[in-house]
Amino acid sequence: MTTVTNNPSRPAHPALNRPNTVAIGTVVWLASELMFFAGLFAMYFTLKASRPDIWADNVHILNVPFAFINTIVLVLSSVTCQMGVFAAEQLKPRRSGSLLNIKAWGMAEWFVLTFIMGAIFVCGQAYEYATLVSEGVTIASSAYGSAFYITTGFHALHVTAGLVAFLLIIGRAFVAKRFGHYEATSAIVVSYYWHFVDVVWLALFAVVYFVK
Repeated sequence: MTTVTNNPSRPAHPALNRPNTVAIGTVVWLASELMFFAGLFAMYFTLKASRPDIWADNVHILNVPFAFINTIVLVLSSVTCQMGVFAAEQLKPRRSGSLLNIKAWGMAEWFVLTFIMGAIFVCGQAYEYATLVSEGVTIASSAYGSAFYITTGFHALHVTAGLVAFLLIIGRAFVAKRFGHYEATSAIVVSYYWHFVDVVWLALFAVVYFVK
């Protein structure tokens, strides 16, 4: 007669490999944001195709070198954001040494630098808007003005939302008694969003400033 012994170290049923709900939710949310910006691109190209003469009269007003520098700032902010993610994955919320020692920086320091660079980008866009308005290009002046301000303006709002998210994550790094996987996951989700708005801006920059 065979005796069946129960091994308490082994589960009675194999564990299911469930997908990460946070990752799935983030992907679904960013997919909806992608559809939103796709609609903005469709609006831009539709207006441009209907009134190419207005684009020809206004596109030369754009300060492409200034916008290019502003774009570089935003792209570099993705690099600093990812450095913060690496620190968060190591459960290192704050620096462990001198502020001048970049290698000792934690997530908070990298995210503060990312916040500053993102704020510079938004201020740069505000300056560009003020310059264009002074030259008579407003959201109500023509189809070109409407398309320009709506597409870039909604992107600026998304960047601003990202800046607010960074402030919340940075604040949590200082307030939380223990920085664990939950806090690290929140930082990673914010980085997904930030990389997304950076990629969207690269597409917007190419379309608005270079596609004739």
